[in-house]
Amino acid sequence: MAKRAGVAPILLTGFAPFDGAAINPSWEVARALHGRQIAGVSVIAAALPVAFELALPSLQDLIAQHRPQLVVSLGLAAGRAAISLERVAINLIDARIADNLGAQPVDEPVLQDAPAAYFATLPIKAMRRAIEIEGVPAEISYTAGTFVCNQVMFAALHFSHALTPAVRAGLIHLPWSTGLGEPALDLAVMVHAIEQALTVALHTQSDLLEAGGTTH
Repeated sequence: MAKRAGVAPILLTGFAPFDGAAINPSWEVARALHGRQIAGVSVIAAALPVAFELALPSLQDLIAQHRPQLVVSLGLAAGRAAISLERVAINLIDARIADNLGAQPVDEPVLQDAPAAYFATLPIKAMRRAIEIEGVPAEISYTAGTFVCNQVMFAALHFSHALTPAVRAGLIHLPWSTGLGEPALDLAVMVHAIEQALTVALHTQSDLLEAGGTTH
């Protein structure tokens, strides 16, 4: 579905399966929302490759093509039981496993001559509350990891700082959508939760002033 004339869309990205998995719930959720209208704004979904060499050029091309007002990346955080809204991305790649092309960088920057970290520019606390109102577990996370998810979040925030008008960006980590011996949430539940979070992101400029930190 084409975006409405004059209304910048939401760019919602997920990732291809990796590490031997048959599916990646981040892409399944993003694909389910592709073409939807949220408060009159079109959602454009795209799957990013789980490959350090390819993910950032793909993201840059998507941003240049669609000129979105929001860039929201979804990723898989196996082992987590809640939808995790990431607050910070760091300028570091330290891959525990190889990507889908066999690359496994260690202690390399995401981008040369870039800051050490970026904070998400989405209203993540308000988005968390919207998800929790739907009865779905959600949390603020302070580690997006050091794999391709963090790479994409960092790069999206770095790219967005150079764009006019301003583009807000961030990353949301999802649990598995099937058990596989790990915590999981139903796919339809996650689709609905992310739709509610995107609705809030569109309408909220200033985030909630409420506790979201950790004690460790």
